[in-house]
Parts: sequence; C-alpha cells; structure tokens
Amino acid sequence: MVSHNAVEQDEIPELPGETPPADIGPIDGPIERVCEFICEVAIVVMAAIVIVEIITRNLLNISFQISDELGGYIIVGITFLSLSVCQVHHTYHHVQFVQSRLSPRLRAFSHLIFNLLSLLFCGVLIWQLSRLVLRTWEAGDIAPTVLATPLWIPQAVMPIGAAALFISLTRATLLSARQLFQRRG
Repeated sequence: MVSHNAVEQDEIPELPGETPPADIGPIDGPIERVCEFICEVAIVVMAAIVIVEIITRNLLNISFQISDELGGYIIVGITFLSLSVCQVHHTYHHVQFVQSRLSPRLRAFSHLIFNLLSLLFCGVLIWQLSRLVLRTWEAGDIAPTVLATPLWIPQAVMPIGAAALFISLTRATLLSARQLFQRRG
C-alpha cells in the first residue's frame, strides 16, 4: 500500500538546482488547527447560504437580501483566519532562485530577518486593526443593510486572525534563530 505522502512527493518534481528546505518549520499548533477548522466551516456555511439564495430566487422568486452581506463577512473572516494556517503550511511565495543560491547559514539568516520584519509588520497591523474595531464599537457603527450588523463584530475577526499569524510567526522566528545559531556552533 502506498502512503499519501509518497504519492504527493512523486507528483511534485523538484526543479533543477532546487533543494528542499532543511527546516520543515513550525508544525500546526492548536491555534492553526482552530483557525483552519473555522475557515472550513465558514466555507461550508457560505456555500449553503449561496445555494439557499439561488434556490429561493429561482423557485420561489424570493431573496433573503443577506447573502451578499454575510458572504462578505465570511470572506474577510477566512482571509484573516487563514493567515496563520498558510504560514505553518509554507503556502506563501518564496524567492527560491535567490534562496537556493545562498549557503545554509545565509539562508537561515535571511529567514530570520524576513520573519523579524514580518513580526514587526504584523504587530503594527494588529495595533491598527484593534484601533479600528475599538473606534467602530465606540461609535456604534452598524451596517446599512437589512441585518444592521454592528460592524465591530465582523471587524473583530481581523485583529484575531492577525494575532494568530503573529503567534505562528513568533514560532517560525524562534525556529529560524535556533537553526542559525546551531549552524554557527
């Protein structure tokens, strides 16, 4: 019997000169698993909302007038909650033609610098998104729609997702630092 991993490795050929990364990176932690589960549920819910809207519009000539609003909130939620999941699964773009030409020590150093810069950016993002949510909550802003959703509710997912990414980046940064200092010693 062939394992699933063996099949995946056979399907993805390595490019000439490309070396697989020595570091697998942080393994999914509970935060990433929860975020991934919420994203999966959100996709199913969004599909159900769209299907119900299509059926009721075509068969009953009725629209609930909420599918666009809920779909938008769900898309924003998925976007932010999937950030940490993408980080630990290495699904972001990497400049492989540069990384493959670096020595292992320089590669580890470049990962560390990139992770530190990403942490800085993520920290600023959390701060600004939190300020946005707080201001929206204090102002009592609501969506000008049938649901009249208090806007701080869907906005709150943004700093939560960014905070999950911050935690994942912190683990990746610690791993990069450990690899850099192990190679030095």
